[in-house]
Amino acid sequence: MKNSKKPAVVLLSGGLDSATCMAIAREQGFLLYAISFRYGQRHRVELEKATLVAQSFQAEKHVILDIDLGKLGGSALTDSSIDVPKHESVDEIGSEIPLTYVPARNTVFLSYALAWAEVLGSNDIFVGVNALDYSGYPDCRPEYIDAFEVMANLATKRSVEGERLRIHAPLIHWSKEEIIRKGLELGVDYSLTSSCYDPLPSGLGCGHCDSCLLRERGFRQNSMLDPARAPR
Repeated sequence: MKNSKKPAVVLLSGGLDSATCMAIAREQGFLLYAISFRYGQRHRVELEKATLVAQSFQAEKHVILDIDLGKLGGSALTDSSIDVPKHESVDEIGSEIPLTYVPARNTVFLSYALAWAEVLGSNDIFVGVNALDYSGYPDCRPEYIDAFEVMANLATKRSVEGERLRIHAPLIHWSKEEIIRKGLELGVDYSLTSSCYDPLPSGLGCGHCDSCLLRERGFRQNSMLDPARAPR
C-alpha cells in the first residue's frame, strides 16, 4: 500500500529547538526529511547530535551539506578569532544582536531546504526558529519567516504550477520552558541534543554562552536537570 503521508523537510541543527520542531512535524503526520549543514561552525558536535536525533525519529533521510560560511567571517560561530560571549546568568544577556549572529545563515539554510523540498515534491518546510527566548537574531522573527514564505512561493516551479509551499515555525512564539514541555510530551530525548555555541573538548556545553543559559533556564522551569548534562 502506498504511504499516504506527505514529506516535509526539517532543518535539524542537533539542538533543543530543532529536535522539538522535528517531533512536532512527526506529530502532524509528515514523513521526515532532515537537513543539516557543516558551515564552518566551531560547535560541530551539533552535527553528531543531529545524526542521533534524526535516527531517533526514524527520518526517511538525513543529509548534511557542506557550506563554508567561515570563509566570509563576521561571526563568533565561524571565526575563531572572535570570542563567543559568555555570561554568569540569563539576566546578563543584552538586547543587541550578538556576535554569534551568522550573517544570512537562515536565508542560506532555508534556500537549500526549499530546493530539496521541490525535488521531493514537498510543500512543507519546518524550522525551529524562536523569537521569544532567543539571542536577538533578525532571521528568527515572524516577519522574516512570512517574507521568506512569500519569496518561496514566487521562486519555485511547484508554486508557479499551483502548489503552495508553507514554512512552518511552530516554536516561534514559545519560551524555552514551553518548547521543552512540548518536546517532553512528544518523547524527545534531549540527552541526544547539544545547544552550546562553544562546547568543551568533551563535547559538553560550556554553561555560559547565551544558548546554554537559556537552555538551562528552560529545564529548570520544567523542574528538571538538563539530561545532556545530568549524570545518567
